[in-house]
Amino acid sequence: MIEPAFVIKICGVTCEEDADAALDAGANAIGFNFYPESPRYITPERAYDIASSLPCGCLIAGVFVNAPSSEVNRIAEQVGLEVVQLHGKACEKPTGAYRIWRSLPANLPAPARDDSIEAYLLDSATPKFGGSGETFDWYAVRGFPYRMIVAGGLDASNVAGAIAALQPWGVDACSRLESSPGRKDPVKVREFVAAALKASESLSGQAVTL
Repeated sequence: MIEPAFVIKICGVTCEEDADAALDAGANAIGFNFYPESPRYITPERAYDIASSLPCGCLIAGVFVNAPSSEVNRIAEQVGLEVVQLHGKACEKPTGAYRIWRSLPANLPAPARDDSIEAYLLDSATPKFGGSGETFDWYAVRGFPYRMIVAGGLDASNVAGAIAALQPWGVDACSRLESSPGRKDPVKVREFVAAALKASESLSGQAVTL
């Protein structure tokens, strides 16, 4: 299993062009949203078409909201996911050998330790399970005790600040990089990834690679 030094994830990808733009910019993780109520929802069939064209070494993540484990397993196997990103209190862990990232609203206390969870994705507290474009107070969660990926309103203008404040394992961006819901702006993506890569060098002393 590939172990990235630092995760730069572009989420809510709905087409090959946006996936290619993200990877060409230097991102190393792509996210597909399988929550039907999201404007970035993608069918498993369409996600498979995109995922099958991606190069090896890219983390392919699926976003699930309050989904039963049977659904998570089925879609993860169908698409070829390496990561399952779980949102909502009722979302069940898969039984397969997947990386598990648990989304957690930043205003909630840290949960009890669970060694099956590789990382927690800290996001702004909104009722729509992410994609709000809103940031949260990074300094309020500086004591978070587990491996962390920061989300919530990130773009090229603020990702360096999030990395400096929290020294996370990764960053995740979506709505602020869009030209319209579900479609990424390649310029915004490129600028975001460049800013994240530059800021992440202070964490390891070297450029980030998978």
